Amino acid sequence: MGLLDNIKEPNDIKQYDVEQWEPLAEEIRTFLLEHISKTGGHLASNLGCVELTMALHLVLNLPKDKIIWDVGHQSYTHKILTGRQKGFDTLRQLGGMSGFPKRVESETDIFETGHSSTSISAAIGVAKANELSGNKSTIVAVIGDGSFTGGLTYEALNNLARLKSSCVIILNDNEMSIDENVGGMSSYLNKIRVGQAYNEVKSGVEKGLMNIPGIGEGLAKAVKRGKDSIKGLLVPGMFFEDLGITYIGPIDGHNISQMVDTFEAAVRLKRPVVVHVKTIKGKGYRYAVKHPQYFHGVSPFDLKTGKALEKKTKMTNTDVFGRKMLALGEEYPQLVAITAAMASGTGLQKFANVYPKRFFDVGIAEQHAVTFAAGLAREGMIPVVAVYSSFLQRAYDQILHDVCLQNLHVVFAIDRSGLVGEDGATHQGIFDAAYLSNIPNMTVIAPKNRYELTKALEFAMEYQGPVALKYSKGAAFYGLREQLEPIECGKSEILFKGSKVALIAVGNMVEEACKVYEALKEKGNEITLVNARFIKPLDETMLKSLAKEHEVIFTLEEQLFQGGYGQAVSSFYMRNHMNRIRVENIAIEDTFVEHGAVAALRKRLGLDAESVLQKIEQYL
Repeated sequence: MGLLDNIKEPNDIKQYDVEQWEPLAEEIRTFLLEHISKTGGHLASNLGCVELTMALHLVLNLPKDKIIWDVGHQSYTHKILTGRQKGFDTLRQLGGMSGFPKRVESETDIFETGHSSTSISAAIGVAKANELSGNKSTIVAVIGDGSFTGGLTYEALNNLARLKSSCVIILNDNEMSIDENVGGMSSYLNKIRVGQAYNEVKSGVEKGLMNIPGIGEGLAKAVKRGKDSIKGLLVPGMFFEDLGITYIGPIDGHNISQMVDTFEAAVRLKRPVVVHVKTIKGKGYRYAVKHPQYFHGVSPFDLKTGKALEKKTKMTNTDVFGRKMLALGEEYPQLVAITAAMASGTGLQKFANVYPKRFFDVGIAEQHAVTFAAGLAREGMIPVVAVYSSFLQRAYDQILHDVCLQNLHVVFAIDRSGLVGEDGATHQGIFDAAYLSNIPNMTVIAPKNRYELTKALEFAMEYQGPVALKYSKGAAFYGLREQLEPIECGKSEILFKGSKVALIAVGNMVEEACKVYEALKEKGNEITLVNARFIKPLDETMLKSLAKEHEVIFTLEEQLFQGGYGQAVSSFYMRNHMNRIRVENIAIEDTFVEHGAVAALRKRLGLDAESVLQKIEQYL
């Protein structure tokens, strides 16, 4: 019987003595490796914060005390320590346990996070609410060093310095470029600075000086200035100190005893504190330590070799985009590529290697990325902003105000548009059609296959104004290569001509629509199949033509109906008083879509070929 067997609910970890902490940490790592190798999930980040999470659970009293996880994909150990081991059998599967904090799973998951840099803002809000209501609980935000590149973090720190709320911020730093010598000096100084004796002595000295008649106040200020100037030379973290936030660290993020002592001291201070903790991403699994980026989020893999169980056979849309960018880089010397900490994820790594001076990784700072691109475009460059759909949401105002309002030639390459699957509600790219197509001057293209994606990029290079290309995660669609009409702005593509029923499919849904077309054709029902291609502007000429020749038009898209292509089509017919034509929209209803395999989600949402076929056959 292992130590984990006795962890059934929050705070059960407190039953174990100090000598049992390390064996428990090893059990947790073994558990994580065995389960994630079967289900897939976020591995390296969770292996790196096992001891950190244990220390927090040893110090805090959950759920009275509260932990808010930044991004949240590093919360697996937290889930284990709150009694959810069985949930790992269905991790990130449809109906199973989420890979992120989820309030419906446990009252210890107090805030749902899937995007970075949010934890400090949320923690301050919770802490201030507790102050106002008289609750005496400890609020902790766990945030990675990468999230400190996001502007929201600094907005929160600025506010925290003003509010002075009692809040402990754990900076989980898994970068290995920090100077270890600085860490040693910092650890020594922190023992003095956070100790109760030091705080009492400091307070006593300042009060004593202030009581000296005539010269006391000046002496106290001079000593304070001298102390602060010396501290600025010797102590890291002066950025926080100058804001009025106590800084502690860096400390060893794999030394549980040291972290327990430090966290307890930080909590006792009853003021804003940043505890800087150094961790090793992927610790305990050599492949993850060596390749932390690859093992950030993985599909099922062989534990012995670290290799994926399913071999990649087809190019992904991301691969197609990356290859085409490399070719365009040679053709267009004014082309520059921008990403927000996602060089590999968006397919730009090869471009970065070949054209390092024309590649910019701005960190997790999507807002800055977009306005930075606007400035580049203003001076004649052609910036391509490559970003995931769900992350581009963070830069909405910059797209509207800084790019579209000025009609600047910025290209948005939007990866992971549509359903992304196992990462769930925070990552589904089902909102981009709505939040982009409603902005004046914006042009939105949804390529149907890998070939159209390359042609769309060529179109975007020559287009004068903001243009967005949205494409899905996963294998690129290779079908319909022979049907590739030249791209004209706002012109859709009729793939097959039929009668009675027209099916207009958007982007990655063309592949599903082709299955529907073939199934109907086998039964003697030939319908018209259209590749929408442009979400905005609408091909009004095509829509008028379809209305004259068909009885019903179905639209199919892997997006929300509200603000989507289908709603725009329905609105067009209504505004033009073309009420004779019947329109049926197949899209995602007003909901957030939870985690699960894309195929399973499509079936549940009625977006798979079988469901669409049934709807059309019911009409026929």
